[in-house]
Amino acid sequence: MTIAALRTPEARFAALPDWLYAPRYVEDLPGFEGLRMAFYDEGPTDASHTFLCVHGEPSWSYLYRKMIPVFLASGARVVAFDHFGFGRSDKPIEDAVYTWRFHRQAMLAFIARQNLENLTLVVQDWGGLLGLTIPVSMPERVKRLLVMNTAFATGANPSPGFIAWRAYAARTPDMAVGALIARGAPHLTKEEIAAYDAPFPDARYKAGVRRFPQLVPVSDDPESAEARAVSRQAVAWWGGFQGPSFMAVGDADPVLGPEVMEAVRRCIRGCPEPLMIKGGGHFVQEWGDEIAKAALARFGEA
Repeated sequence: MTIAALRTPEARFAALPDWLYAPRYVEDLPGFEGLRMAFYDEGPTDASHTFLCVHGEPSWSYLYRKMIPVFLASGARVVAFDHFGFGRSDKPIEDAVYTWRFHRQAMLAFIARQNLENLTLVVQDWGGLLGLTIPVSMPERVKRLLVMNTAFATGANPSPGFIAWRAYAARTPDMAVGALIARGAPHLTKEEIAAYDAPFPDARYKAGVRRFPQLVPVSDDPESAEARAVSRQAVAWWGGFQGPSFMAVGDADPVLGPEVMEAVRRCIRGCPEPLMIKGGGHFVQEWGDEIAKAALARFGEA
């Protein structure tokens, strides 16, 4: 079945500040034929480690622009992809297309299609809700973890901050994406804010943005039950994790801040005390240079 989708004009991505990475595209993901996914692949393909950077809501791979150079300087390969509905990837028009399974299966199909191995997962927000479940299906590919402001989607009671955020998203179909991100990172320039707005010429392109907050599995529908079950399997896997991990937390995040992240940390075997970014908001990658350097030091690569 063909999925009707929009494709953001490339001119919208002209002159992005501090983003020198050329997009690549894949259009033959099994089960997603006809949809074009954008990704970025930098560094040696035979590197010992591949950093897989998974973004969340409502950002795109641009969010990792301060971390990617640090990872590359260590000799690693860095891969980042834009979820369908975000960045340079195609954007299905119908809100109903976007489901937990849709996003997770697309992510797994991309990893398999590119045969990505020796992964250091770098996850935040929905990048974590989805990315932390990768080992459930691909345990042999994941070797290290860098986790920031996210959660396991196991159905825990949502915080008041999340309830307020989901309500805001539901009543704001044409969300001002760049301005929203800047609320948690007030040091952003107007050009950087524009870069976050670039994927979305108008509200028609924002179905994916609208849907992500509603997909957190806190209801009793079958898809939520599936998401919770997979997430609980992920918690069990990370509880026995044998590799190194690192956590960074923006302490000013009202939704996925220190309390939530401490619960995440307790689920990950051997995860050290977090690097706390004082005054850091939800989009803590905007302090990414410091975080990336500290993570490499933890991994013994500084």
